Amino acid sequence: MLQFFRRFFQSKLGIPLTLAFLALIAFAFASSDVANTGTFGGVAGGDRVAVVGGQKIDSADLVASARDALDQVRQQNPNMSMEAFIAQGGLDDVLDQMIDRAAIAEYARRHGLRAGENLVNSEIITFPQFRGPNGEFDTTTFRQALGARGISEATFRNDISQGLLAQQLLMPVVFGAQAPDKLATRYAALLQERRRGSIAMLPSSAFAPEGTPDDAALKAFYDENRDDFIRPERRVIRYAVFGPEDLDARIEPTDEEIAARYEEDGARYAASETRRLSQLIVPTQEAANAIRARVTGGGSLEAAAREAGFDVAALGPLSQAEYAAQASAEVARAAFAAGRGELAAPARSALGWHVVRVDAVERTPARSLAQVRGEIADTLRTEKRQRALADLAASIEEQLTDGVSLGDIAGQLGVDVETTRPLLASGDVYGAPGQTAPEVLGPALETAFQMIEGEPQLAEIERGETYLVFEAGQIVESAAAPLAEIRDDVIAAWRRDRGAAAARAAADRVLERAKEGTSLAAAVQAEETALPGVEPVNLTRQQLAALQGQFPAPLALLFSMAQGTTKKLEAPDDNGWYVVDLDEIEAGEVDREDPVFAQVKRELGSAIGSEYADQLRLALRQELGVERNETAIEAVRKQLLGQN
Repeated sequence: MLQFFRRFFQSKLGIPLTLAFLALIAFAFASSDVANTGTFGGVAGGDRVAVVGGQKIDSADLVASARDALDQVRQQNPNMSMEAFIAQGGLDDVLDQMIDRAAIAEYARRHGLRAGENLVNSEIITFPQFRGPNGEFDTTTFRQALGARGISEATFRNDISQGLLAQQLLMPVVFGAQAPDKLATRYAALLQERRRGSIAMLPSSAFAPEGTPDDAALKAFYDENRDDFIRPERRVIRYAVFGPEDLDARIEPTDEEIAARYEEDGARYAASETRRLSQLIVPTQEAANAIRARVTGGGSLEAAAREAGFDVAALGPLSQAEYAAQASAEVARAAFAAGRGELAAPARSALGWHVVRVDAVERTPARSLAQVRGEIADTLRTEKRQRALADLAASIEEQLTDGVSLGDIAGQLGVDVETTRPLLASGDVYGAPGQTAPEVLGPALETAFQMIEGEPQLAEIERGETYLVFEAGQIVESAAAPLAEIRDDVIAAWRRDRGAAAARAAADRVLERAKEGTSLAAAVQAEETALPGVEPVNLTRQQLAALQGQFPAPLALLFSMAQGTTKKLEAPDDNGWYVVDLDEIEAGEVDREDPVFAQVKRELGSAIGSEYADQLRLALRQELGVERNETAIEAVRKQLLGQN
């Protein structure tokens, strides 16, 4: 709801604006994976892209942060390229965040705020990624997780420290921010506000030229709009799959191996007995004897236990050894000496005196080697197969390290090398909607898009069963497609662009007629080109808010205009222009007892807190001073684009 208010009261055209909730910076800091490693191209790690107060931001840090930010974006959009990321302002956003981060940390340190080792440790152990199998923090898991991301422990601890400093500095600023009741009342009443008007759409397609531009004009248009024709990175993956079926007969167990395993596991195949028991534990021998005598005289163990204030526990099936481990050897001997349905003689353990009833006796006869031969053979076969596969995988990994090719590995295994069509990072086949990479490549696809061309790797697809040797056979970097290959697409874009320009001129004419007093419908009909009809609008802000931001931009403009005005708005992707006319605004009312009032008051308080934090961020920059090295920043930009 709050974003709804901000969209309509801080944007000139009603386009949604982003609120910087800096109170969350601490959490972003703590979970970020910024690696402080490496040098690159012509920009050494000692070069500075910015200085905040006395704290320097290295170009190497900016490169690592930009790549990490791109990785995070790719979790939502796997086909995002570095070129598109930078073109959309991603590098500038990353640098701004690093500057804000450095300013907050520097200011905190100057004013005596500290985040010591113990505090950092207490924060690290809360990360679920660093917990071992027992659910507790595990140092090995912690270091492996950092190593997998290419982050040093010192860098990660520094990130946590800066995040904790930001928490100490920002949380008092945003905590407890409240909106006055009068302000909340006005904002809440806005939800009941109703607006009536109309919207006309002037599509580019209605004005687009039918002809084809000459080669020079088309080339000029292509050069001006190259970023619109960037293709995502594609990779052709070559791979070979092997598993148990590719092993030789050495995994078949011999008679000697079967006999040895039978001898080794003799206890498993010997005759055995397990029992189901009902157990009552009392503190003294006298109490145990009294309860036993009562049950023997015709009562039940459960009734005697209830009268004495105790409970009967059901146990089993248990072997004598298992029961002895739970209670004591003396208690187990007594329980296994009694017959089915009988009470065992009371015996003592560390917990007290046991009164035990034998509920069931289950006996398993001994099994001969001939009877269990097949079972043992299956077990040995599985074990030998897993060992053989693991040994084979280790051997292949060594060969790959020594530079043996994928084809040679496949030849040794006697399996075929498969080749995919060009794939996107998402797993989709490039240029073939609906087609995806082979399922077996799924677990290895992310790695395949980080590999160097022609350097195969080994992956375990199904534990102990299926292995994959794969490589990036061909890599086509993300770049604008050559004009010759997409000529028809560029011509279509040129037509949309020219149509959009003509639609804008038409929108200006319609707007002028409407301002002279002509109705919007009549103003549109006055155009020589056939256009869609005008759409009437009659909505409240509450109805619009229910759409949770999923509404067209013309509606956002309608709810940000003054009554009796008419405005134009460009449609996205050169699809045309809108003309929006607002006829009437009907004010809303809300009572302070209305739940909407309380909700708006809370959300406005949150917005005010974020404004405080935003103002603090700007003030810190001003007080500490920020110097940017535009030459180094440009060098980083070129390096990330591969232009150095």
